Amino acid sequence: MPSSTAPPPTAAPPATVARGSANVIVAVLAFSGIVTALMQTLVVPLLVQLPALLGTTSANASWVVTATLLAAAVAMPTTSRLGDMFGKRRIIFVNLGLLIAGSLVCALSDSVVPMVAGRALQGFGMGLIPLGIGVMRDVMPPERVASSMALMSASLGIGGALGLPAAALVAQNFDWHVLFYASAALAALALVLIAVFVPESPVRSLGRFDLTGSIGIGIGLVCLLLALSKGADWGWGSGSTLGLFAAGVLVLALWGRYELRTPEPLVDLRTTARPEVLFTNLAALVIGFAMYAMSLIAPQLLQLPEETGYGLGQSMVAAGLIMAPGGLMMMVFSPLSAIITKSRGPKTSLILGSVVIAAGYGLGLVMVHEVWQVIVFTCVVTSGIAIAYAAMPTLIMGAVPQSETAAANGLNALMRSIGTSTAGAAIGVVLANSTTTFGTAEVPSLAGFRTGFAIACGAAVLAAVLAALIPGTRPRGGGAVPAAEAEAEPGTETETETDRAAARGGVADGAAGDDRPRTASRTAG
Repeated sequence: MPSSTAPPPTAAPPATVARGSANVIVAVLAFSGIVTALMQTLVVPLLVQLPALLGTTSANASWVVTATLLAAAVAMPTTSRLGDMFGKRRIIFVNLGLLIAGSLVCALSDSVVPMVAGRALQGFGMGLIPLGIGVMRDVMPPERVASSMALMSASLGIGGALGLPAAALVAQNFDWHVLFYASAALAALALVLIAVFVPESPVRSLGRFDLTGSIGIGIGLVCLLLALSKGADWGWGSGSTLGLFAAGVLVLALWGRYELRTPEPLVDLRTTARPEVLFTNLAALVIGFAMYAMSLIAPQLLQLPEETGYGLGQSMVAAGLIMAPGGLMMMVFSPLSAIITKSRGPKTSLILGSVVIAAGYGLGLVMVHEVWQVIVFTCVVTSGIAIAYAAMPTLIMGAVPQSETAAANGLNALMRSIGTSTAGAAIGVVLANSTTTFGTAEVPSLAGFRTGFAIACGAAVLAAVLAALIPGTRPRGGGAVPAAEAEAEPGTETETETDRAAARGGVADGAAGDDRPRTASRTAG
């Protein structure tokens, strides 16, 4: 195997923090993750009113949601890789800065174009969560790594669940612009707290930033997600929808070919193809689907008039508050996932979480006639989501070099995002094609809701099967490691960027003339 002519970089162990400081770091990063995740549901209570508020059509107003989705998909792999290279805390500041700027643009908007631009900027802030997970792995004491990452990973779901009732309360009682001033203020608070309490990670990856790869994956994802998001409006058989799907597949195929050949890829596809990473990411996709299905179905069921015979007649605010306990359950059950991971391994946690999600949707097939029943099955579903989401970072971390922590978790978060986009399209089609007449309107039927629950239940079962295919892991210290890695001597270095460049027949950047300070990665915990 060819080898680099330069000596390998000097390994430096990650800095760890005192227990009291560790608690503060976890709280600050989890708060920041929740603030970022709020952007998912911030405008949901306004969707019906947006065309009138912005003086536009419903089709144009829907871009307020689509723009955030597309920007988040582009941001996650790109900002995660930048964080691995130039400092995760530094790039978190960029994420929050864009989130603040986008919130202010939206707060000052009264027309659709600046509103869409602001929402796109907010979407770029979604890259914070995988970066926060990376910081936790790099600086937390080993015994705290699993529980810390579990809470940070679950913050994506917690923020989305809590955002709906909070946004509904604000939208009903104040001018709608207050939503965006509030999101700017929360993001600014998160930025200040991180600047004061969160240290920079000492771990850096080698090489140059893959700009071509970043542009390629961005174009491919935008094509695919745009087709998924707008297919219902344009028609699934229309030239625009089919053309975007075809373009997305072609661009991503070319991107994959390029990434396999470039010496410093944005996403190391060879690492991604490892069974631990591959099956975890596939499980993330279908669990993302299952999570978003709940957000689409339950609020509609709650708000339909009782006169339909199955609607529960709740107001927008009441429906949001009924969904809120689900967010609280995620906060409770993500630490439980860390405990299971420490004792039984993250694979067990992921399987258990998937089974609990499936059980929750199974309850939803029959328990839809009273408000308390909806609370019960939504809490079961969100508990399972918390357990599953919290297990994923530990599975990913055990299979990738520490210098690729943020990038690997960014790809995992991206898979969840693709899952939510797919759910939006699939559940939308199901509900649109299973309707009943109420007065002069066509509304989703009870059979349509149950079909949606059944599809989500099937997705959760598929996630459990995918999790079962992950190679066995066993607990060690603060989390778990793959069995193959556990056989290595304690303290041995993980594969460095120089090693991987040599294996590809190239030379790692920094081995020939780049004197920017870097550290190699070491196994954590």
